[in-house]
Amino acid sequence: MLRKFFTVLAVLLIGVISAPLFAQTAAEIEDLLRIQAVNYGQAARFVLEAADAARLKDPERACSFAIDKKWLPQNTAAGDTARLDGISLLLMGSFSVKGGMWYSLTKSPHYAYRELVYKDVIQGMADPKMNVSGEHLLFLINRLLSRLENEIYVAAEREPEPMTAKQEIAHAKQEALAEEINTQLEVLAVVDTSARVTAEGVTISLSNIQFPANSTELPETEKKKLREIAQILNSIPGRRILVSGHTAHAGTEHNQMKISLERAQSAANYLISLGARKANEIEVRGYGSRRPIASNKTSAGMALNRRVELTILDNQL
Repeated sequence: MLRKFFTVLAVLLIGVISAPLFAQTAAEIEDLLRIQAVNYGQAARFVLEAADAARLKDPERACSFAIDKKWLPQNTAAGDTARLDGISLLLMGSFSVKGGMWYSLTKSPHYAYRELVYKDVIQGMADPKMNVSGEHLLFLINRLLSRLENEIYVAAEREPEPMTAKQEIAHAKQEALAEEINTQLEVLAVVDTSARVTAEGVTISLSNIQFPANSTELPETEKKKLREIAQILNSIPGRRILVSGHTAHAGTEHNQMKISLERAQSAANYLISLGARKANEIEVRGYGSRRPIASNKTSAGMALNRRVELTILDNQL
């Protein structure tokens, strides 16, 4: 099946084929890689087949099928240039990806995009209105499949205990808080920043944080982000904050751990100076390059890994 083939798609994209390919599939992928901006017909035809949802060679029919399934908005035309938020809805629907409360209620491109940001399929805060190239579409499919396969593996390893009613209520509150924070970040136009629910609480990730090389001094651009985030934190009193620093995989591990901790401390100190929290209400950790969210083989991936995260912890002050 084409869906199984995508497990080796990342290898194909760097030009090394490690498994036999169906000739038609390989040719289609080569054609797709040449497209600078796919339209919804092209995207629907390819995504539906990749997800084993339908095999429709005609882009018009594929687009109509996706619209009927509500995997694309009703006003979509097959020849329209595909946007990232529309592709997000198509991926969520075609691959039957479960989303949070707001996506489940609306099934809109906006919240589908948010879900794929939460799931780290879309990295950083990419513009939801941006055009999607063929290469980007292939990357998103492959990244989504790897996330889904990992979820299946984890579920097979250990069946999670069902949440109690109290836990379900708490989780819904966390999702609502993450959604509220993301809305505020959009209103404040805070770039490269997003919130998601994690095991520890609600995490605000500042990707591509612009520290000068080998420096821990906060530049003005990052201070501006933190000033806006401090406003958000001030509206959520009574909960401790974890500030964690992360680096790209460059230099020695000792230096990575040291600089990630120092950068996290710089961010924490600035939040304290702004009155967002007192010093004893903030915990600081440095993880170095141990928790990457993207490949360290590209400059774009390294920029995403070079980040500071602020987690609003579950425990009260």
